[in-house]
Amino acid sequence: MTLANEIPTNETVELSDVEKAQIDTLLLKTPYTSGASIDALKIIQNHRGWVSDGSLLALALYLNLPLADLDSLATFYNLIFRQPVGKVVLHPCDGISCDLMGGQKIRQCLNKQLKITNGQTTDDNQFTLIPLPCLGACDKAPVMIANETLFELIQAENLPLILNNLIKEKST
Repeated sequence: MTLANEIPTNETVELSDVEKAQIDTLLLKTPYTSGASIDALKIIQNHRGWVSDGSLLALALYLNLPLADLDSLATFYNLIFRQPVGKVVLHPCDGISCDLMGGQKIRQCLNKQLKITNGQTTDDNQFTLIPLPCLGACDKAPVMIANETLFELIQAENLPLILNNLIKEKST
């Protein structure tokens, strides 16, 4: 089986010693190598900001797993990024409960304030906007996840403060 031909890439990527050590720790706790796949993808993303084709290939070779399997996982999960993203990734909920409570207005305000649309990154690479379906906090709608924090009962007038605080948090 030739893994290199499954995803064309011009980049040659090697996993760092730190990434390998963290993945090895995962493998010690997992009876099947494939069971560590998602967490291994998260490790790569934590170190690199996203999972490139080259990184995916390097992981497939390191874990001795089919590249297609890892690619399927990486493209299925919303929180694994297959392209570069900003310092802060905003995930406003676009579920029905949030929309009933003003979520659509929140997303429109984010589009306007950041001057981007869904899936885009600001010119300064500070923010990427990726709405997600139902975040499971319908009783606190509208909600958004950013920097692993759930923002609840969001009001449009509070968005500038939220965005400023998120950037400050990432800078420290």
